Amino acid sequence: MNQMTRFKPAPNRVDAAMPDDDACWDAFLARDRAMDGRFVGCVATTGIYCKPSCAARHPKRENMAFLPDPAAARAAGYRACLRCHPDAVGRDRLAVAAAIAFIEAAEEAPRLDAIAAHAGYAPHHFHRLFKRETGLTPSAYARGLRTERLKAALAQPGNVTTAIYEAGYSAPSRAYADAEQHLGMTPSAWKDGGRGAAIRWRVVDSSLGPMLVAATDKGLCRISFGEGEAALRTRFPHAALLPADAALDAMAERVAALVDDPAAGADLPVDVRGTAFQQAVWAALRAIPPGETRSYAEIAAAIGRPGAVRAAGTACGGNNLAVLIPCHRVVRGDGGLGGYAWGADRKQALLAHERRK
Repeated sequence: MNQMTRFKPAPNRVDAAMPDDDACWDAFLARDRAMDGRFVGCVATTGIYCKPSCAARHPKRENMAFLPDPAAARAAGYRACLRCHPDAVGRDRLAVAAAIAFIEAAEEAPRLDAIAAHAGYAPHHFHRLFKRETGLTPSAYARGLRTERLKAALAQPGNVTTAIYEAGYSAPSRAYADAEQHLGMTPSAWKDGGRGAAIRWRVVDSSLGPMLVAATDKGLCRISFGEGEAALRTRFPHAALLPADAALDAMAERVAALVDDPAAGADLPVDVRGTAFQQAVWAALRAIPPGETRSYAEIAAAIGRPGAVRAAGTACGGNNLAVLIPCHRVVRGDGGLGGYAWGADRKQALLAHERRK
């Protein structure tokens, strides 16, 4: 296999600092699964410790203390909750990280039973666990990874067939099916700057300025502020860029409404191109309720890759659908605004508007 298609497994540790006590308490009240593994809550009246998503009745705030991990809780004399099994969180995430490394090292996508056996779990249980931690099934992760490798191979000199086999496909038919789903076009069109692909587009006014809205026949592929035809042409120099039709006009108006009403586009069709990791990050972004924010570390933890904080930030920066995939709701761990592809002022305005709702 081409060396550039190899990937490093995620580190099996949590790099993010433990949140402060107020944030920990808020996570317990929300039963926030994304915070599992970041800390544990210790209940003085019962002598047990729990993970943030524990479904048990909440104790009084004054009876709660927060410690960074189960080992610290046991050292302080607490015992594990028998309902939420907080000690299993670390084991589960280590198993998912090991499975991801196993998938990434394989020449061809491994079967679920082989992945589960490598992680030390029964297949049906591990399937649920992997999806809970990453937002994707093992097979979806493997397909996305193969698509990522295909994109890398298509960027190199050589013909399309060679790129398909270098990416780990056993037959061109599977590569073309995956490419239609994840690239939005055939491998040959992707390699040739979008040749043969049709993208309809228009610029629509919003309360935060003009927005470019573009879509393939499958769904929205680009939403951005302050861009026009030249930006699309740079991305796909050989695609057929077409004026908006009635369907795109209707979608564009709904996209513009998203700025003021985040619920307006919940069912808009999308055709985003991304790796398995990016797709998991984007799914986690869409799960953030309007008016709330998450740190890059919390997003990385939510998809089962707690050590990949920087990569999560890069995936946020690679978001093609402004506002619809709300990367503006991700801030720095210290509470700072952080970057935004379409300007810090717009990010601040979006957050302020959502908090007023």
